[in-house]
Amino acid sequence: MNKRHLFLLLVTLLIPFYGTTQNEIKKYIPSEENLKARKWFEAARFGLFVHWGVYSILGDGEWVMNKKNIAKKTYEVLPSLFNPTEFDANEWVKIAKNAGMKYITITSRHHDGFSMFNSKTSDYNIVSKTPYKKDILKELSEACQSEGIKLFFYYSLLDWYQDDYFPRGKTGNGITDRGEGNWEDYIKFMKDQLKELLTNYGPIAGIWLDGHWDKKDANWHYDEIYELIHQLQPSCLIGNNHHESPKWGEDFQMFERDYPGKNTSGFGTAYDDVSTYMPLEVCETINGYWGFKYKANKHKSAKRIILDLITSAGYGSNFLLNVGPMPNGQIQHEHVATLMEVGDWLRRNGKAIYDTLAGPFPPSDSMVSTIKENKIFIHFIGSDRKTFVIPNKNLNIESVILLKSKKSIDFSVNSNWIEFSIPNDEIDDIATIIQINLF
Repeated sequence: MNKRHLFLLLVTLLIPFYGTTQNEIKKYIPSEENLKARKWFEAARFGLFVHWGVYSILGDGEWVMNKKNIAKKTYEVLPSLFNPTEFDANEWVKIAKNAGMKYITITSRHHDGFSMFNSKTSDYNIVSKTPYKKDILKELSEACQSEGIKLFFYYSLLDWYQDDYFPRGKTGNGITDRGEGNWEDYIKFMKDQLKELLTNYGPIAGIWLDGHWDKKDANWHYDEIYELIHQLQPSCLIGNNHHESPKWGEDFQMFERDYPGKNTSGFGTAYDDVSTYMPLEVCETINGYWGFKYKANKHKSAKRIILDLITSAGYGSNFLLNVGPMPNGQIQHEHVATLMEVGDWLRRNGKAIYDTLAGPFPPSDSMVSTIKENKIFIHFIGSDRKTFVIPNKNLNIESVILLKSKKSIDFSVNSNWIEFSIPNDEIDDIATIIQINLF
């Protein structure tokens, strides 16, 4: 166990004994299984996010019910049209694995309230209301277990369909036929669904909650919800996309379309609210949209995705990359092709990404650093460089090699900088990576 992991363990064990407030689980002490899962998660570094539901039929993203103010009765037509006969769970998992991803996070239920699994709590689900009649989460769970890929379930706290989601929040108020129900019944509904997800689908690596921001001041009963999750599966990691500092009972912190402590997207988390004791995760989309968008034309290149992955690792964070499958169940071919390019790059350079921590030099446009044990990896960004230098922090350097070719390279040291001599034919268009071996 390195010093940082020891620190994380000590802090994790100590935080439950400080005071708690409403909506925070009391005296949460992570189990040994949970701490082990956190360590695995921090090492995984790359995952596949999947936003998929009946909204994909309309090809206008996952928020279409709210954006178009589609009445519930009108929206109820969509499940009868949803028949993803081209869905192949094994193919999805193979795509993720070949892309170098270690886990998949899929929307079990999004804000439209439609469940993508065989729920007994509500018949508004894929098995009861669609001609497909199959439980895609069951199929995906089995495929993940077969290939050694971990499975996370995204679960929406927000619901535009359930009348018991009342009083209403900031969104969905243009949907004309919403009723007025009971908040406590809605909490029970969520707990019953989470129990199904954590009972019927084998080992679940994590629950990815979203929607808190719709009703920030509501009593979400996190003490009950988090305790239930950890009781059912102690190793299951809880994350909540609330854009705030972590609450007691949570096991990892995510950042929506931004790096930790940044706020270029408007969804960022303040620097002071970034956790120092739990794993981190950055999530981003492959084309600017979460759900399938047939007009989307700004597909990210493999180079752009790799740079996001490198930078996320430089912040000590995982990178969760989203695709929005088509209504037929297929992931777009152009997205698959891009993911395969990323996978090829990781097979050559993954040593500098997987199982690393944030390095001694903060990420910049020109350089990212990661570290593992006595090895520092410097990712020099871009190919139009004249010099390759890092600040002199009195590193006790034994040797330096190029990660790509394994060749040793020379370096020179002065009071301010360490400069590396990298031949022109070794410079990479995306990132030239060197491995600094310390004594």
